[in-house]
Amino acid sequence: MSEIAIGIDLGTSNSVVAVVENGQPKVIPNRWGETVHPSIVNFGENDDVLVGSRAKKKLLLDPENTVYSFKRLMGRYFFSEEVKKARELLPYDLVEGPNREVRVQVRDHAYPLPEISAYMLTEMRRVAEAYLGMPVSKAVVTVPAHFNDNQRQATKDACRIAGLDVLKIINEPTAVALAYGYDKQMRNRVAVYDLGGGTFDVTVLDINLDVFEVRSTAGDTFLGGDDFDARIMDYLIGAFYEQVGIDLRRDRQAMQKLKEHSEWAKIQLSEVDRVEVSIPDIARDDEGSLTLSAVLTVKQLAQMTYDLVQRTFGVCDEAIQAAGCNVTDIDGVVLVGGQSKSRFIRSAVEAYFSKRVQAHVNPDEAVALGAAIHADQLVNRKTEAVLIDVTPLSLRVGTVGGYTEVVIPKNTPIPIEHSKTFVTASDNQERVRIRIYQGESKAHEHNELLGEFEFSGFRIAPRGEVEVVVTFDIDADGIVNVRAVEKESGVEAQTQITISQHLTEAEIHQIRQAQ
Repeated sequence: MSEIAIGIDLGTSNSVVAVVENGQPKVIPNRWGETVHPSIVNFGENDDVLVGSRAKKKLLLDPENTVYSFKRLMGRYFFSEEVKKARELLPYDLVEGPNREVRVQVRDHAYPLPEISAYMLTEMRRVAEAYLGMPVSKAVVTVPAHFNDNQRQATKDACRIAGLDVLKIINEPTAVALAYGYDKQMRNRVAVYDLGGGTFDVTVLDINLDVFEVRSTAGDTFLGGDDFDARIMDYLIGAFYEQVGIDLRRDRQAMQKLKEHSEWAKIQLSEVDRVEVSIPDIARDDEGSLTLSAVLTVKQLAQMTYDLVQRTFGVCDEAIQAAGCNVTDIDGVVLVGGQSKSRFIRSAVEAYFSKRVQAHVNPDEAVALGAAIHADQLVNRKTEAVLIDVTPLSLRVGTVGGYTEVVIPKNTPIPIEHSKTFVTASDNQERVRIRIYQGESKAHEHNELLGEFEFSGFRIAPRGEVEVVVTFDIDADGIVNVRAVEKESGVEAQTQITISQHLTEAEIHQIRQAQ
């Protein structure tokens, strides 16, 4: 009997789990027949936790204890601009954790983001186990191509908390390409345009029979369907203010109703040209309950989100240039992610690439299906497709004056290893300290800090005499590893991460025990 491993798409808006059954990838339904599960977790009283569709029903009733869009916050520092924006919009509270990471404050507990994600991953595992009738522990899990090391590490921590043995973390566009082209004997250059609920990626790949080689990837981890919803919310808030002079932004309950109706209107406009939005009891005045009523058309939505769509094409320009090709060199375009189902986005993408998009790929399921295909290959040691991916961000080291220097450039094929020699800068120095960043700016403040590494344990000597060779490698999961060796003796130096978001082994064990 073949060993079972599943593929999981842990999405910002929705999550999907799939498996290869009788040689064919299949999305797994839960007991109610649902195959797409809202990435939402509700923390009720008496430690009750609801996940997925059941949690979504609590959005209006219990917004302060219902957590959604948490993937956008994974691996981010509390002081980041992205978290600042999220705090202005989300009905639940965000607080700073002990390692300067962002945590979710619900009732009397501050949850690390990996723990929130683990509830969703655990639900996906349970859905698979109920369908297959057996325990499941092995999985391939996907992440946005532009996730940095902190975000990938947070995803791995979440998987461990959920009791999953992660065979591999693969980028979402790579999984899509695998679902699109595996076993089809094609030779194409494909662009995967992935506009999900919270993130956007575009990846250019060459598919040569069973070899899937990523030529370049680019993305924005804070651009997605949530931003389109926010524009509709702004439109509705403005319309209501003009009608009655009440600003709904001050009412969390009203904002949650607006969020739900905005998402509904957006989905409807994928099918029809205009919708009437009516939200009863949105507010009250001296005369009683008030209803928000407004009409929204596809043309209006396209106009109010024009700059968001253009932002995606700026990312496309970057990816195509990095791939060393032109738009005319792209043989096929694949759209995935829930937001890509909007008609005006499809039309805009077809205009940009000057070709029709591939219609046979299900934008909600393709990522999980590709992950399941790769999971099946890994556990059953089949003649597997060769996946050649790249690092989406440059790996850099901090230098004097607040600047950084590139160690491994972006779009370098991974896994990759590179060594750099550091010397002591003062007499009798006992430690060498260096900061590691990911990003594309020479200035350190515009990059993502991965950690501050301190090396010690080498001999004490005059400055410049002790050389420490630091080896940086990015593994096939896109995760950064660092080790250091004193050049003279060959003895490995002690390495300590003094700034890091990663959960400790003790924290992971404690969270697992609590769940």
